[in-house]
Amino acid sequence: MFVQDRSEPAAAPSPPPPNYSKSQIKPTRLPHLPKHKEDEEGPHNALGLSCFSHNLSKVLVFSFALATAAIVFFLFRASDATAFCFQSASLREIESKITYPQVQFNSVPPITDRTKYSSFKTERWIVVSVSSPPTDAVRALVRMKGWQVLAIGNADTPSDWQLKGAIFLSLDDQAKLGFRIIDHLPYNSYVRKNVGYLFAIQHGAKKIYDADDRVEVIGGDLGNHFDVELDGEEARRGTMLQYVHREVQNKNNSHVGSPVVNPYIHFGQRSVWPRGLPLENVGDLGHEEFYTEVYGGKQFIQQGISNGLPDVDSVFYFTRKTGFETFDIRFDDHAPRVALPQGLMAPMNSFNTLFHGPAFWGLMLPVSVSSMASDVIRGYLAQRILWEMGGCLAVYPPTVHRVDQIQLYPFAEEKDLHVHVGRLIKFLISWRSNMQTLFDKILHLSYSMAEEGFWTEQDVKFTAAWLLDLLAVGYVQPRLMTLELDRGRTVVGHGDPKEFVPLKLPSMHLGVEEGGAVNFEIGNLIQWRKNLGNVVLIMYCDGRNVNHTALEWRMLYGRVFKRVVILSEQANPEHGVEFGGKYWEVYKVLPKIFDRFANAEGFLFITDDTILNYWNLLQADRDKLWITNKVPKSWITAPTNSKNSAWYIREGVDIVKKLMTSLPVHFQINYKENIGEEKLVICSSDIFYVSQRFVADFVDLVSHVGDLKLHQKIAVPMFFLAMDSSSNFDSQALKSMIYRVGGESSDPKSFYLAQAAAVHPWKVSNDSDFMKLIRAMSSGDPLLLELL
Repeated sequence: MFVQDRSEPAAAPSPPPPNYSKSQIKPTRLPHLPKHKEDEEGPHNALGLSCFSHNLSKVLVFSFALATAAIVFFLFRASDATAFCFQSASLREIESKITYPQVQFNSVPPITDRTKYSSFKTERWIVVSVSSPPTDAVRALVRMKGWQVLAIGNADTPSDWQLKGAIFLSLDDQAKLGFRIIDHLPYNSYVRKNVGYLFAIQHGAKKIYDADDRVEVIGGDLGNHFDVELDGEEARRGTMLQYVHREVQNKNNSHVGSPVVNPYIHFGQRSVWPRGLPLENVGDLGHEEFYTEVYGGKQFIQQGISNGLPDVDSVFYFTRKTGFETFDIRFDDHAPRVALPQGLMAPMNSFNTLFHGPAFWGLMLPVSVSSMASDVIRGYLAQRILWEMGGCLAVYPPTVHRVDQIQLYPFAEEKDLHVHVGRLIKFLISWRSNMQTLFDKILHLSYSMAEEGFWTEQDVKFTAAWLLDLLAVGYVQPRLMTLELDRGRTVVGHGDPKEFVPLKLPSMHLGVEEGGAVNFEIGNLIQWRKNLGNVVLIMYCDGRNVNHTALEWRMLYGRVFKRVVILSEQANPEHGVEFGGKYWEVYKVLPKIFDRFANAEGFLFITDDTILNYWNLLQADRDKLWITNKVPKSWITAPTNSKNSAWYIREGVDIVKKLMTSLPVHFQINYKENIGEEKLVICSSDIFYVSQRFVADFVDLVSHVGDLKLHQKIAVPMFFLAMDSSSNFDSQALKSMIYRVGGESSDPKSFYLAQAAAVHPWKVSNDSDFMKLIRAMSSGDPLLLELL
């Protein structure tokens, strides 16, 4: 298990339970839905039904720790796994596919529990996902007085799971509950906790503690840490600290600082950051100079800190280790709880969080995003909706201890989260809705997030089902508060500022004291991913060596690119090698790959004897075409009456002439203006880049070639010259490429240069060759040495 049994691949949704009906969720397109503007009026239902819209540069990693081989392995495997968190798609593309659910929130029939627990009611619940036999941590949770443990099974849970004092719901048990959400849930994922939340609410829950099966509550009493009661005699009296919006001076103007905070700094650990914090904020080490004080009672969601192994991401986990040691990080347990005002957010998780009844709607774990992103997205969405009802998130001192079991964190499940979570936060803060009820706002927000590509239409439907199920189990949606979300934010000077200086606890992780220097290698890696992380790399490999090198190429390039697709003359599914045919016509296979990754920013083709120095592509224009037209030995011209003996040139001349009479006029004009009719371009085509806006043209040209035997070395340059003017190519992207031809030095180390965009040839046939290559490339990317 990783952080909540979250490494599970996506599975088919569960079959609908008996008597399931979708009659209350009807897809209806609302083209006039407002686009997050306060002055636009929300859609109204003419029949009087409810409204139906809810709604690097700096990366801190200290010098004592380089990444272990494990992180690099998972970094490069990231490109090979399907990890969806944020899909990049234009608003126009998404709007054409998404329908807005028509939901009748005011007429939802109740769901009756027909299980043996139908008469059982209690107010305090602990919900935990279980994939293995009962752990000591779960047994400790069961022993806590006044709390009922609810264990939710999945496809990996032992069929005989049982623990005295705990309620266990197997997959079969869950299917019989009659909840609408069952139809949307994968079998083997911790997000099946959604069923547990509804079950607990149905059975009288007023507080739900979201837990993990490997965390132990410090002291064995949640009441010693959280504000379990917000009112009444047992409620904690007095005020609590609240962050303020820092004013940042910029010449004569000022603006509010970052909208996200790292709460770990408040609790004494400046060099640790939580999963879900945008990596560009990792380097913000300073604590809040001033706080304000607010009265408690509205902290409907309470996030606890974890000692031992806190909730950290894979970048932290693998860059702060020197081997297989374990983390045992301690936070200040005397630091005061701290609340977040409107306009400020912090990451939340699903293994140490207390929800009060008014925020139960915020328990929903989305299903169309990756498992490591699900609770992070949930947390940010919940914080945004809390503002609509005057509630807030508060962060509490260490409440649990979690043992580091030295299990690999799935970077593949986090990769897009690192790049795009900052955009999500900005979107949520600027989002507005004129819907008149809380649930309408939540549905509107879910739809808006799908419009922006943060999740898919599946979660829009899931949100509708979730809200209906909440009402069906007896939950009463809270009322909205009349708040001016765009009013002046709380800054120092509004109210009495309160000073709290966090401790600076020694960061003696793994026995190595933290240093002050930034690990620029990790920073560079994140920057490369930010620039190239939505580009698909397509590599054609020699069939004789591909089974020995396919994994190595993924290890090398998968750390940076969205996906590495390996092609060869013969497919080998065992090694992830796809059919590419013979090299001379591999371009004919590319349209199928383009279609599979329709949301990719572009496609970079390369052969396995050409080495890509990706760190030199940061300035390349990913909206243009790249090819080696400025590399003389790779890009040459020949007269069309050439007597060249190469078959592909002799045949290519006639084929190109034939195509120039049949291609659409814009292709013909571009080609003739670029090269004329008396010359033929021959390009090695070992490396070239097709941006997304030229994909349709490339596919069209491939279709015109059809079965004609036009060699790649002639076809690809012809396509490029037909698609656009050569003056529009990004000629600088590959200009520095080193290209050697036969007869020159056979030792690539003698001419390899880290400052070149690419180097040809360098043949890798086995592990020994790969190690030599890594040593050479490490002069541009030092982290590669961790592969050796």
